[in-house]
Amino acid sequence: MRYCQRFIELSTLFKQGTDCRLTETKTDIRFFPFESVSYSGEALPSDSCIEENYSFEYPVFIPSTRQKKDKAILLLHGLNERNWNKYLTWAEFLCNNTGKPVILFPIAFHINRSPLSWSTPRALTSLLSCRRKEYTDDRSISFANVALSDRISRNPERFYLSGRQTCADLTSLFEEIKTGRHPVFREGTHIDIFAYSIGAFLSQTALMANLKGLYSDTRLFMFCGGSIFRSMCGVSRSIIDKAAFDKLYNYYIYIFGKESVFKWIRDEAFNAFYRMISPERYRAQRESFFEQAGERIGGIALVQDTVIPYHGVQEAMGVKNTEERIELLDFSFPYSHENPFPVSTKDVSSVNCSFTKVFSRAAAFLA
Repeated sequence: MRYCQRFIELSTLFKQGTDCRLTETKTDIRFFPFESVSYSGEALPSDSCIEENYSFEYPVFIPSTRQKKDKAILLLHGLNERNWNKYLTWAEFLCNNTGKPVILFPIAFHINRSPLSWSTPRALTSLLSCRRKEYTDDRSISFANVALSDRISRNPERFYLSGRQTCADLTSLFEEIKTGRHPVFREGTHIDIFAYSIGAFLSQTALMANLKGLYSDTRLFMFCGGSIFRSMCGVSRSIIDKAAFDKLYNYYIYIFGKESVFKWIRDEAFNAFYRMISPERYRAQRESFFEQAGERIGGIALVQDTVIPYHGVQEAMGVKNTEERIELLDFSFPYSHENPFPVSTKDVSSVNCSFTKVFSRAAAFLA
């Protein structure tokens, strides 16, 4: 695939909220409205007022045929994303090479579920200045990560709450699709997942909790994802700064789950999330789940990925399960977790080939 060229083309063609036809690949992009409801009333009061998070639209890449579909792929993105640009080529490739519609669903408070002010440099100037004064030696602070970093520093609970709300949203979405109430899909539609980065962590938790039995036969392909929380390192100028990550890490390793029993609802979703925090927590139950899931889970990790390292995947799934299900690859060009397929490169051919290699394997798994 001409990945580098297509990335630029799709970034130009794609407009949030505007349906369009990709004539080159005969793919339609259609947007559908979604209303999210706080799953248990545990949302922070300040976050309950963010209207964008509760009423939004999500895009679906659809092969150009009029018939309703009976198969779908849900694509889940990474942490601190503010637009879909990175994922447009991914979705188009998966759609074209599996023949299945690909649903791009935003995690709570991400993409178009967040206020524009969180991604507008002019609106963030004052916050950036204050944060740099407070953490003078932290060079990871940037316009791109300052909004999320400030929110996490103030309330690290937001990481869990965002995941809980997204899981509740996915339950509603899956039920809408599987009961035939979605305009694109037939009743009984089978849904698989392609998940990147923190989207993989969310997916692992969702499959483990298996709320209402909705994920019993779901296949999951993880790319640059799958690590136990303790081994993740999200310090990045495009994710969160070091001060915020340290606050996040300390809260979930040393505090979360040890508060009053009335702090959180201790249901299967909570238990699944708790098992994914540290390797020693319920190791037998966690690894048993991944062993039983067997061929339903696959993926690709990258050698130079320092955000979601391969050893962290081994800690989450177990060494044997990981070696059987997750392929470890490396590329010949400079890349990172945040930008695995750099468009601004002199080695266009290698980037194109590596993209095709990764997503051909993902499409084969999900087909």
